Amino acid sequence: MDITKNNYFKRQTTLSEIGEAGQQLLQNARVLVIGCGGLGSPVAIYLATSGIGNIHLVDFDIVSVSNLHRQVFYKLEDVGKFKAEVLATEIEKRTPFTKVSFSKEAVSKTTILDLVSAYDVIVDGTDNLQIKYLINDACVIAKKPLVYGSLYKFDGYVATFNILQENDKYSCNLRDAFPTIAADIPNCEEAGTLNPIVGLIALLQANEVIKLITKTGKLLVNQLLIYNVLENAQFKMKLKKNEDLNISEIFEQSNYMQLICALQDEKLCISASKLKAVLNDNQIEIMSVINNLDTVIPFKVHQKIPHKTFELTNFNPNFKKKYIIVCNKGISSYDITLKIKEKYPDLSVFSLTGGIENY
Repeated sequence: MDITKNNYFKRQTTLSEIGEAGQQLLQNARVLVIGCGGLGSPVAIYLATSGIGNIHLVDFDIVSVSNLHRQVFYKLEDVGKFKAEVLATEIEKRTPFTKVSFSKEAVSKTTILDLVSAYDVIVDGTDNLQIKYLINDACVIAKKPLVYGSLYKFDGYVATFNILQENDKYSCNLRDAFPTIAADIPNCEEAGTLNPIVGLIALLQANEVIKLITKTGKLLVNQLLIYNVLENAQFKMKLKKNEDLNISEIFEQSNYMQLICALQDEKLCISASKLKAVLNDNQIEIMSVINNLDTVIPFKVHQKIPHKTFELTNFNPNFKKKYIIVCNKGISSYDITLKIKEKYPDLSVFSLTGGIENY
């Protein structure tokens, strides 16, 4: 079997715009893919089979059954395994020309700068807004290009941020498009999504990375591509650089995982540490409002009612008990807590701050 580079990449190097020189640029490149779900997994596979020489995958999550319909490089037998590890194995099966490594640790403010500084291009395949801004701000500080992708129901968003331009200034970043984090935007697990839009946006991200590295074509710089899968409609929103933003200062002052809490009444919230202290209390009733019933929750839950099907009229509380509502990020649980408290003001009900992702 002829698996030389010349044979493997023949169709790609035949393109005059790529050629042997462009292929070597891909081989020399180091790409960091943060998030190995619906966006990150196809991005990583396509980049590897395009000839990226070094790919590092970062994801702390495990494969669940509800992932499989849109995260198509995972199989039934992968359920319960770490996504980054499974994806690295899939890449190794497909190409001998990519060195792939992975981390099963979540990115954080203390680790992100060292992480992004070690790579040429960063790909954001996450679905958590706080983490997206953390990645963006770190890339601006480290002067690294960021290929951004995100999803909301039937819409997908793609852009290439933080590119050094001919005037020696850097192009727009996420904060030029959306200056502050909207704490009430649910992720795809909570809002739902179709699998074609996930694949489309992932492929557009992979395309941006290849163009960026090979210096081919026109990048989505200083603009945000918005694609709607229902209408097959595409719109490019022009972005303008905000020169007054001090990203380094924002980074220093921000606690990215607690931004949601600032908008929530602390009297209706319970911290992870306090929840741990009362888990064995028989008077505590824990209710999950996560739409994905297969989500692994690290403590016993007494009721699982998906947020999208929760009906207040069907909720009959026991006033002798205290209720703790949990979800992934603390958004849906707070919404339900507010509704319950409004109808039953004398009931003890609390939302888990930050959700199980930060438990």
